[in-house]
Amino acid sequence: MPEDDDVPTPRGPARVDTDLPAGAPSALLVLGHGAGGDVDAPDLRALRDAAVDAGLVVARVTQPYRVAGRRAPAPAGHLDEAWTAVLAVLRQRHPGVPLLVGGRSSGARVACRTAPAVGAAGVVALAFPLHPPGRPERSRAAELATGLPTLVVNGDRDPFGVPEPGPGVHVVTRPGERHDLRGDPAGTAAVVRDWLRGRGWARG
Repeated sequence: MPEDDDVPTPRGPARVDTDLPAGAPSALLVLGHGAGGDVDAPDLRALRDAAVDAGLVVARVTQPYRVAGRRAPAPAGHLDEAWTAVLAVLRQRHPGVPLLVGGRSSGARVACRTAPAVGAAGVVALAFPLHPPGRPERSRAAELATGLPTLVVNGDRDPFGVPEPGPGVHVVTRPGERHDLRGDPAGTAAVVRDWLRGRGWARG
């Protein structure tokens, strides 16, 4: 099975970069990127490293519009459709373990919107963009209400805002961090790793 390959979707090929742990995996964590970014963002790479070390398979998904070389994001419905198609393939490749979905910014929104439909056990949302900068009245908080255990990690200086905790939604605010969470990626990853361990999805 290739560890890095393209997966066909109704919106064109998506790219999947998969990292495997030593030994039998404890869970599958699938991560999406920000709107104009990629899966090599510092927080995503740090989370990959921490999660693989803790026994998870980590698959980072590049949306078809980015594979095609475009920076402007596709419509939300197209993003969700492509993501769901990739998740179906990854579930077949890595059966028998809990599926966790997440990502940063736009990728976190996609993961939240589709989590119940894809059968996810939990959600990891890095830099969840609560609202457009300067437009707090356009809240996206409803997307976090998945009914699943959800971890949100945002910087306290994020111009996109910081969500409030809610039923099943645990929010960790990282001091001094902005939307890119570049200040201390390893610290952000450690927050997620500890949450995963607390849920029994990562080895201690």
